[in-house]
Amino acid sequence: MKYGVVIFPSKPLQDRVNGYRKRYDPHYALVSPHITLKSSFDAGVDDLASISEKLHKIAAIHQPFSYHVSKVKSFEPVSNVIYFKVDRNETLMSLYDMMHTEHFPGEEPFPFVPHITIGQKLSDDEHSDVYGSLKMESIDLTETADRFHLLYQSENGVWTVHETFLLGKDA
Repeated sequence: MKYGVVIFPSKPLQDRVNGYRKRYDPHYALVSPHITLKSSFDAGVDDLASISEKLHKIAAIHQPFSYHVSKVKSFEPVSNVIYFKVDRNETLMSLYDMMHTEHFPGEEPFPFVPHITIGQKLSDDEHSDVYGSLKMESIDLTETADRFHLLYQSENGVWTVHETFLLGKDA
């Protein structure tokens, strides 16, 4: 089965992102807006207890934190993905790094760029038009994260929360 680890932004930010995703992201109905900490990886049911235990330990040593969403960017020319840029911070980087050791399955296909996807799988012309208009939009949002989630992908492609991990040793 496929799994992944994400942070979900606040409901108001998810609503804003979904306003774009409805039009520009064919994965809109498959997963809620999120920041990916660990891209999809394969694991068996027998591996889940060990993965969960490691994620609990990672969550316990990180306190809730704020992150900043600063502008619209694109991964062009690598791919026609348009996203809200999430500024790197020490906690995000630490969470990512700790989930990418030999103790976790899966390899990351790209370097870590914290972001929330608003459009993907766009044609070159559509990408150019959409990105051209959205990159002028002013974005200056500060969000707080106090948890991350282990998701699994069901047979119909929908991603669902398997387990939630609260940040902080007292969580």
